[in-house]
Amino acid sequence: MSSVHILCSCTSQGSSIGYRYPHDRINKKRYSIRVEGGSGIVLPNSEEGRKRLRVLVAGGGIGGLVLALAAKKRGYEVKVFEKDLSAVRGEGRHRGPIQLLSSALAVLEAIDRSVAGQIMEAGCVTGNRTNGLADGLSGEWFSVFDLLTPASRKGLPVTLVICRMTLQDILVKAVGSNILRNKSKVVDFIQEPSKVRVILENGDHHDGDILIGADGIWSEVRSKLFGWQEAKYSGFTCYSGLTNYMPPYIDTIGYRVFLGLNQYFVASDVGHGKMQWYAFHGEPPSSDPFPEAGKKKRLLDLFGNWCNEVIALISETPEHMILQRDIYDRDMINTWGIGRVTLLGDAAHPMQPNLGQGGCMAIEDCYQLILELDKVTKHGSDESEVISALRRYEKKRIPRVTVLHTASRMASKVLVNYRPYIDLKFWPLSQKVANMQIKHPGIHVAQAFFKFTFPQFVTWMIAGHGLW
Repeated sequence: MSSVHILCSCTSQGSSIGYRYPHDRINKKRYSIRVEGGSGIVLPNSEEGRKRLRVLVAGGGIGGLVLALAAKKRGYEVKVFEKDLSAVRGEGRHRGPIQLLSSALAVLEAIDRSVAGQIMEAGCVTGNRTNGLADGLSGEWFSVFDLLTPASRKGLPVTLVICRMTLQDILVKAVGSNILRNKSKVVDFIQEPSKVRVILENGDHHDGDILIGADGIWSEVRSKLFGWQEAKYSGFTCYSGLTNYMPPYIDTIGYRVFLGLNQYFVASDVGHGKMQWYAFHGEPPSSDPFPEAGKKKRLLDLFGNWCNEVIALISETPEHMILQRDIYDRDMINTWGIGRVTLLGDAAHPMQPNLGQGGCMAIEDCYQLILELDKVTKHGSDESEVISALRRYEKKRIPRVTVLHTASRMASKVLVNYRPYIDLKFWPLSQKVANMQIKHPGIHVAQAFFKFTFPQFVTWMIAGHGLW
């Protein structure tokens, strides 16, 4: 029996969001979900004494908690096993604030309007400001994204960012200590014809109808299902910083991606007078990903000739608030589960952070899974139907996630091959000519391409999940 080690993974001063998902639409869809008042989704009428579906979740990160909340609201018997909640809540450490696109916020509203309201109140809206790509050297806009119009047309909440720890706290409180079991390390699971058994490190075991592996990119549930495979290094390391700094453009710009050759820099308002930034640089994986000192000097060497906006953010960040981690993902797989076990979120489809969609996809996964399980509870919990529900969930989610997974990989290659000017250093004329900056004609073609194609892609990201 193999061992399984589970590693789970605002305007500027706060804001309210003017768009709400119209919940009455849900009644008209084939899923027949009912939402009443502020309570979110509720359990459909069921026969007296019908056995409640037992859902076991390995991992208490964002995906695991959202699934647990949705299962709780459905009336399922749910248990979440987390090795160490304090490690998951790594705000300001290895992972910064999380972006929640309109699609993910709408799903949260459909699951629990009260919890979604708390998240929106605590978050910082960026989708109502200018967002896009800019030249790293000059700071000039290359392409801007409109996140507000597609959301407003669909009646969806507006994209925001929220501190990961704050989001975690809201979800933990909503799920409840009777469901979430901290210091509960899953070391194995056994599938039987009528149940799946989870075994904890302390020897305790728990039986359920299904097991959901929500244990992140280093998922051991995935490893046991399909065999161990090394994660793939993206070719980039990421320096991140969180600083108490309000730039002069704070009210008009949500986030910007500054482009350069073999490196790029992402900056976002995260509310409460803070800015979060990420500096990506192409280099081999680091043997010491969290050096104690010298990070700021390293960054100023890499980005010292970039525009003032980038230099100011690096300079305003204390050394101890600059961290480094190498970026990994995994290849997509054509199935996420076997029998009574399946995966969601980074355990199923870890992706690079270029599009900021990892957390959003995990939240969408949760809702699709709940919709499929709901069909089983409505028509009786025949053993084969439970398993079929897991396979339907995978089949419906894999195409959309595959597109975004592929796009995130492509984005990293496109971003770091940005060459705005023709290289004249080997020009056989005078040094004066060699030092001239002549804009590459391909830049205009690329800008036109982004202008006409990216709005459609953004709209699809925001409202193309097919959940209603």
